Amino acid sequence: MKPSVGLIGLGLMGRPIAANLLKKGFSLTVWNRTASRAQDLVSQGARLVATPHEAAAASDVLIMIVSDPPAVEQVLWGEKGAFSGLRRGSVLVDSSTVSPELARRSAAACAERGIEYLDAPVTGGTWGAEKGELVMMVGGAAETLKRVEPIFGAIAKRWFHLGPAGAGQTVKLAMNLLLALEVEALAEALALTTAGGVAGERLVEVMQSSMGRAPVLDVKAPLLLERKYPPSFPLRLMHKDLALALDLAKQLGVSLPAGSAARDVYAKILNSAREDLDYAAIGRYWDKAAGA
Repeated sequence: MKPSVGLIGLGLMGRPIAANLLKKGFSLTVWNRTASRAQDLVSQGARLVATPHEAAAASDVLIMIVSDPPAVEQVLWGEKGAFSGLRRGSVLVDSSTVSPELARRSAAACAERGIEYLDAPVTGGTWGAEKGELVMMVGGAAETLKRVEPIFGAIAKRWFHLGPAGAGQTVKLAMNLLLALEVEALAEALALTTAGGVAGERLVEVMQSSMGRAPVLDVKAPLLLERKYPPSFPLRLMHKDLALALDLAKQLGVSLPAGSAARDVYAKILNSAREDLDYAAIGRYWDKAAGA
């Protein structure tokens, strides 16, 4: 018999994750701060509840994928939060991107209550979530991971057990640091190319046939060339993740000069934006500099 699953957070990633769980035949209970986002899932068979407590109480395995550390804290420890509803022996999977310290604190709170815990942030973008082809970075006990692998198989193509609680978040922050730097580097290279009188498309053409090619650039290059930035991975979340990565680096005594410089450029674009943008909108920094 399949475990009952709860999902908290129906944003750009959460909704397609929920849809794939339903397609694979899991009983699904959902909660979202904005309840209207759940209506299409309810029509597909999900049960919508009014509080995180209710979602937790209905679930053998509860998955969270919310925006930031304050949202995680509110969902877990807030009034009618998930910790008041989770049963002994159930599993909490946090697929949000937060600090390793918060992951370890959540794991400790679970252990006190007889609940198993995994931090399992994801990568793969909205297209990966829609196809059920995410990659998951997992911290926690191997035995707990084994319990939830049938669920992970409905939403991901691969998952990596990286160590104890917090290990998944550490690798996720490093991954997003790398993605942010790759896209920032492409934006710089395009600025240099176009300033030199060569169309940016020609740089991308060469890049895609060279060692400079990277899948993330295949996805983001068209956005930079068209100067259109619909939010697949919102700029506000990438900026948050860069801040978390730099905070972790400070705690560990690791210098990240390129990361610090990139965070400052992303911050300038975020602070000037009037709409929700993809993080590829870092290209606007050079548009402004060139008067475009």
